[in-house]
Amino acid sequence: MNLTLNQFEVLTLIEKEQDKKITQRDIAQKCHVSLGIANKTLAELTELELVKLQDNSKYTVTLKGYEWLEPYRVKKAIFMAAGFGSRMVPVTLNTPKPLIQVHGKRIIETLLDAVLDAGITDITIVRGYLGEQFDLLLKKYPMIKFVENPIYNEANNISSAYVVRDMLANAYVLESDLLLYNKNLIRKYEYTTNYLGMPVDRTDDWCFETKKGYITKVRVGGEDVHHMFGISYWTREDAEKMEYDIEKVYKSPGGKERYWDEVALRECIKNYKVWVRTVEKGDIIEIDTYNELKQIDSIYNV
Repeated sequence: MNLTLNQFEVLTLIEKEQDKKITQRDIAQKCHVSLGIANKTLAELTELELVKLQDNSKYTVTLKGYEWLEPYRVKKAIFMAAGFGSRMVPVTLNTPKPLIQVHGKRIIETLLDAVLDAGITDITIVRGYLGEQFDLLLKKYPMIKFVENPIYNEANNISSAYVVRDMLANAYVLESDLLLYNKNLIRKYEYTTNYLGMPVDRTDDWCFETKKGYITKVRVGGEDVHHMFGISYWTREDAEKMEYDIEKVYKSPGGKERYWDEVALRECIKNYKVWVRTVEKGDIIEIDTYNELKQIDSIYNV
């Protein structure tokens, strides 16, 4: 019941858009493959009886297709939201950064809405700084569960990963201060452990070096790299390794100063094969400083 990557991408596209007409050319374009590969993959899925063609170029996923997809279902979403957000002062003096409003909507809500649209209802927020303020989200999102990070001000965000290290299986892990514009980046199914990244010629920010689509190095600044966004997915197999590796790195000398992403992408990189899932410019915006916030939302220009 294992799907190839191309089969997975085409099958999940059809599942998402099966109420619409979709041509082989549409499939090729949206799955970033050649028309020949799209046709070949569609024929494979039809022969396996995972999809069937209805009238008017509408493909549908069969019951068997859903059975084959089920092992890839995303089960939960974990939000890292414990930090102070010092570069966003003064707005973070009284409000946690994820709860800051941009154009009338809290930053974290752009992520929460996308998670719910993907059918993911097992949602955990790791909170620390002014943590009680996150309770206001419960009115709109009553399914949220909270995990406290009592040492958020003594350690880097690896401390948040540490307190949920046993919860990462089949889970998205999301930094809560990302403004998400393309909600389709949060999906109902995921094929393998991955991070979101945007190809750039040059960046001074956190980025990935890659080889054949897999991350080989994470660093600050680089050329011909992928700009890193803090949204990742973890398979059950990799989550089991991460539970051990997070604790090992966290308890090592200087471990509390690490970012949690460094566990799999630097300190223990030999234990993982992490795919980069490509995003486009404008899909996500990181607001790192108060000046950037003012440029995005003029209400803060006071």
